[in-house]
Amino acid sequence: MTELLIGTRKGAWVCRDDGRRGAWRLEGPLFLGQIVNHFVADPRDPGVRLMAAKTGHLGPTILRSLDGGKTWSEAGGPPAFPKAADPAAGRSVGHTFWLEPGHAAEPHVWWAGTSPPGLFVSEDDGATWQSVAGFNEHPMYPQWVPPEAGTPDGPLLNQIVVDPRDPAHMYIATSTGGVFESRDRARSWSALNKGVEANFLPDPYPEFGQDAHFIALAPSRPDRLWQQNHCGIYRLDRPAEVWERIGKAMPAEIGDIGFTIVPHARDADSAWVFPMDGTEVWPRVSPGGRPAVYRTGDAGRSWIRQDRGFPAEQGWLTVKRQAFCADAADPLGLYLGATNGELWASANEGESWRCVAQRLPEIYSVTVAAQA
Repeated sequence: MTELLIGTRKGAWVCRDDGRRGAWRLEGPLFLGQIVNHFVADPRDPGVRLMAAKTGHLGPTILRSLDGGKTWSEAGGPPAFPKAADPAAGRSVGHTFWLEPGHAAEPHVWWAGTSPPGLFVSEDDGATWQSVAGFNEHPMYPQWVPPEAGTPDGPLLNQIVVDPRDPAHMYIATSTGGVFESRDRARSWSALNKGVEANFLPDPYPEFGQDAHFIALAPSRPDRLWQQNHCGIYRLDRPAEVWERIGKAMPAEIGDIGFTIVPHARDADSAWVFPMDGTEVWPRVSPGGRPAVYRTGDAGRSWIRQDRGFPAEQGWLTVKRQAFCADAADPLGLYLGATNGELWASANEGESWRCVAQRLPEIYSVTVAAQA
């Protein structure tokens, strides 16, 4: 059985298949009316699930379940910046945007990214959270997170990636400074943005200042990083330090602007993107109203359009950062949640798509919770 966890602008849902990824059943809502930015299950312990939520009466918080979603409680100490000596210089968490289970060797550890950009860690399955001084108090923080920068939802620390081979090796992505790397479990950080364009700045290739929409490691080759940036699609093969803009191989009429990128679980050369219209006014819809995913099978040298099942016209939707994911089945399954409240699924690696749920609120995140 495949189980999908769905976070939306107005609550959370769970969608389960029939064991063959054929028929799907939608269950919910959970926490109706609350903004759920991210809804994630722990791959180390199937019973543990966390939600990054913003509620009317609680404000930004973390909701926790230790029994597979049967019961829920609020974190006793959700992510919060330390109090500043000068209140005028203080920071407060607007919302938690990203939740990341810790390394397999570190049970009960979770990481969280917030708006304004902040990094937090929990060592008790999300019950309490501590500010990570290595990033949040870094001397370069004011330059990495300039107060005037941000997205329509505020400036973000929108990705946390832990190297599966080494819990001390981490990457983060931000909407204000780009990508940063740590090799000492978040105690220190360095920018990792060479070759990535920031065409909205006077210097289009700065050391930092890029808007990294999404980063992901190739599961079968963790030295390969994929990035969907505000200014294109990139790939980096470590130990190299310079990103390559592989999005230039996308069709010119489509471009290489989008919010997310999904690597294949077993094939390090394969990944998928969901392009959006990145023309002058940035309407954030599918180019031409014709939604499609694009797949590369050769590490970005070429891209193939996969649109069978999607609307052939008048499909003005897009997919947010956390709302496109894959399972590890063979053939691999792909799942995406759209801004129009539709959930789409492919059981054949993107060759065809079906709408398996509709009329949900605007979908913010889709993650795979379990598969058997």
